[in-house]
Amino acid sequence: MSFHIDFVSAKGTFFSENLKRQVKFRFVAPANYFKAAVRFPVMLMNDGQDFESMHLEDTLTKAFLDKNIAPFIYVGIECNDDRVHEYGTASLPDFKGRGSKAAAYSKFIISEFIPFLKTEFKASQNGNDWVYCGMSLGGLSAFDIAYTNADKFGKIGVFSGSFWWRKKAYVKKDIADRSRIVLDIIKNEKFAPHLKFWLQCGTEDETADRNNNGIIDAIDDTLDVVKELSTKGYSQPDAITYVEVEGGKHNLNTWGEVFPQFIEWAFALEQSSLK
Repeated sequence: MSFHIDFVSAKGTFFSENLKRQVKFRFVAPANYFKAAVRFPVMLMNDGQDFESMHLEDTLTKAFLDKNIAPFIYVGIECNDDRVHEYGTASLPDFKGRGSKAAAYSKFIISEFIPFLKTEFKASQNGNDWVYCGMSLGGLSAFDIAYTNADKFGKIGVFSGSFWWRKKAYVKKDIADRSRIVLDIIKNEKFAPHLKFWLQCGTEDETADRNNNGIIDAIDDTLDVVKELSTKGYSQPDAITYVEVEGGKHNLNTWGEVFPQFIEWAFALEQSSLK
């Protein structure tokens, strides 16, 4: 009898002491996972509950069969009704008090979940093999956690990131607009030369243009992150990849369509260091 297994998949829960709740997650690995004698690079993704809506089963199946992409493990972390408080920036909630549990979520990822994955699964022990990604507010969260814990990650992926997150309300004609929290996070953290960034935005992410410069805020905010990273010492295209999707919207369809390109960027075979 002849048969073929596309991938290995499991769903589970992990109790977090920091969050005081059960966290649901989905694990997906290549078909040879159990026979492999090596550990795999890892992709962590916030908003793992969107796995099916983004058609990631098909995307991962194709990626696992692509000989130009290094085998890797996907782990999607599901959020709950506290999403707007668990996601955000760990150092500071926004001016409306949103993100009040972001510090606890960061501690969950760094001190609980990553050690769990390294112990219970064939996850690489090398932080440079770890990629953390997310969409919208989940993208801001992934960026914040990975950037401020650079020894644990090698790459960061953000799709339509909520980089507008700010410590005070926007004031018209505030050209510098330094109230956006992520800009100070980038400025104040130590430079990590190994980090690489994928920042995606769609030309139809939104229609708002708060400074009336003819560019939607989502693109403005993302390009300002690129500028801040460049000032810090990260260069394009070596460390920073900016992807602007013509007609792309702030939705799961757009993010799902561009995800294969993101995987190729993250796990091109020559960039991997399986351990």
